[in-house]
Amino acid sequence: MKHVCAALWAALFLFLMPVASVAEDVTLRSRDGAIEVSGTLLGFDGQFYRVDTQYGELTVDGSGVLCEGPGCPSLIDYVADISISGSSTIGDVLMPALVEGFALQNGLSARRITQDDTHFSYELTSVDTGKVVARFGFRVSSTDEGFADLLADEADLVMALREIRSGELALAEEAGLGKLDDVNRSRVLALDAMTVIVSPTNPVSAISVSDLARILSGDIDNWRTLGGPDAPISVHMRDAQSGIAQAVEDRVLRRGNVDLIETVVRHPTNTALANAVTRDQLGLGVASFSEIGNSKALALTGTCGFSLRANRLTIKTEDYPLTAPMFLYVPARRLPKLAREFLTYTRTGPAQIITRRAGFVDQAPEEITLNAQGDRLANAVSVAEGDVGLNDLKRLVDTLSPLRRLSTSFRFEPGQARLDAQSRSNVQQLARAVEAGVYDGRHLIFVGFSDGVGPAGGNLQIAQDRAKAVKQAIEGALEASNLSQVVLSTDAFGEAMPMACDDTSWGRQVNRRVEVWVR
Repeated sequence: MKHVCAALWAALFLFLMPVASVAEDVTLRSRDGAIEVSGTLLGFDGQFYRVDTQYGELTVDGSGVLCEGPGCPSLIDYVADISISGSSTIGDVLMPALVEGFALQNGLSARRITQDDTHFSYELTSVDTGKVVARFGFRVSSTDEGFADLLADEADLVMALREIRSGELALAEEAGLGKLDDVNRSRVLALDAMTVIVSPTNPVSAISVSDLARILSGDIDNWRTLGGPDAPISVHMRDAQSGIAQAVEDRVLRRGNVDLIETVVRHPTNTALANAVTRDQLGLGVASFSEIGNSKALALTGTCGFSLRANRLTIKTEDYPLTAPMFLYVPARRLPKLAREFLTYTRTGPAQIITRRAGFVDQAPEEITLNAQGDRLANAVSVAEGDVGLNDLKRLVDTLSPLRRLSTSFRFEPGQARLDAQSRSNVQQLARAVEAGVYDGRHLIFVGFSDGVGPAGGNLQIAQDRAKAVKQAIEGALEASNLSQVVLSTDAFGEAMPMACDDTSWGRQVNRRVEVWVR
């Protein structure tokens, strides 16, 4: 019996797989008839069977066995079913556009079938054979509902406008979905931003993140504090379950250690929020950059005089401090082959073009000359102190002038040595580009920067350490490259080029970064 068990374990691949609705008895027999295993079929993804047996749950490569019994699926007419749930901001436009683009690229036709206001599906059919090969089922609601559906085994992928929270992480791991904050458990589909908006008639043009937190908590309740009229501020937000509202809670209110006022006016959609603020001369809201409508967006500023506006480039580089990545969370279980191919497609050039056309900020790397970064250089000159500061700035200009900055940046979790969720996705994106030969014959330099708190020498060393950590992460993610065609190195300039004021945690977080420069 021990030999039979050993042979079975040697023949089986242990992966988690999506659960199918079928639950019938099957027998899987090796093609030479020497080994067989029987049990209840729990799932089939077109390649692998998952069976509940006397040995426990086993996953078997379908190419090596024959299936017998009433529960055996058709290998010829298999249809991949992929269920996707979560943010309506992502699900209404971006994901459908990506599914349609994926189908077109792979010789498939995509037919949309609408069930109701929140449920629809795409049926993908082979143009050559006329057979249905996949169904993408969507439930568009909120980030909260997406994670709830995943935990209830009612979704394979989650569309999220915020990072997964600690409670959701723990529940997902308990449910056997893996650590959803690990590398490859999430990917950034596109970029958005939390944008502070007011009525076009409001004279205020800028706000600090600290003052935003004080307004949202009710500590500031009159526009005159911001240089506006002597009138009360009315606060507008998305519904509490939406990803953009929860991102505001996580990244503005919690970091400011304050709570949202109870008198906030909630809106069910981004369009409704933007329209309400546009009409309300005394209103202020936090909206998705992609859907601000006719409202006026405020610049983010600080006491040191730096000012940052949300635009395509500042969002792509993450220089704008309230960037909001649009995530797709993937559990640690084996998805159907076509679903895996779709996930790969989301990182390709054609997918980035679709993202731009859908009105969102894509992740296709852009190269920016130092001459085109006058605002950053002006900020650097204004804060340079003494001969040491000016010498550091001169070395920065001399070193970076012949290079171009990539729009891909890397940042770390607050107080941690670990890359944040967006940067972990950026590692994979850049590694795939290196593997594809995009940077063959070129030199990539990972350049570290720090905030200005503490001794300059110590900050320079921290910045160098961060640059080395990002370089090592890229090297570790390269699966099919020996780096013979591209040179990777590091440099650091510490606090020489700040992006924001150091007087707040938000500003310091923006300044602590690793940029990629290309020769």
